[in-house]
Amino acid sequence: MSNSPLVSYTKISPHKDSPRNHKIDTITIHCVVGQCNVEPLGELFQTKAASSNYGIGKDGRIAMYVEEKDRSYCSSSAANDNRAITIECASDTKEPFAVNEKVYAAMIDLLTDICKRNDIKKLLWRADKSLIGQVDKQNMTVHRWFHSGKSCPGTYLYERMGQIADDVNKRLGVAENAKLYRVQIGAFSSKTNAENYLEKAKKAGFDGFIVEVEK
Repeated sequence: MSNSPLVSYTKISPHKDSPRNHKIDTITIHCVVGQCNVEPLGELFQTKAASSNYGIGKDGRIAMYVEEKDRSYCSSSAANDNRAITIECASDTKEPFAVNEKVYAAMIDLLTDICKRNDIKKLLWRADKSLIGQVDKQNMTVHRWFHSGKSCPGTYLYERMGQIADDVNKRLGVAENAKLYRVQIGAFSSKTNAENYLEKAKKAGFDGFIVEVEK
């Protein structure tokens, strides 16, 4: 199991489990609640009983605090942290805990690299806590789902999880899900009336079909 070549600073935290007990199949993005550089965050993880696999400083530099082969202490959930790569992102200190453009760009770079090396074909986000662990439906999680007292990753990042997934998936060469919008032009209690209306639509140049549904 490799680590990201995008790392420019390493300060391994003693607060970890080695090795993790689950394959990497999940991504968990956190907000630091501070516009800090990677060095002080690394020092914090030396003393505080917490850690993350990676951190992104306000200048966009990427640090590693726990190797990918190991589980970090980041999400208030051993089960989540054993399967997830956890990333702390420098952010504002109050809601919506926004991150700057350099942090966002570095995060997309890092996530793309993580997905490629760990054979994560596509990032999936549905903002649905009930799908935790169902990585075929959703493979992104957030700290607030495991700790009722946390708003992490803050409103700014939480509302952009879908966009983050889309941005990474474009880099991975994954097409967005195709969507179809069906237009209904009539509903009838009489099948004869339905057939007559369908015939009118076809004569006007529109294709269509009849579907029988329960009232």
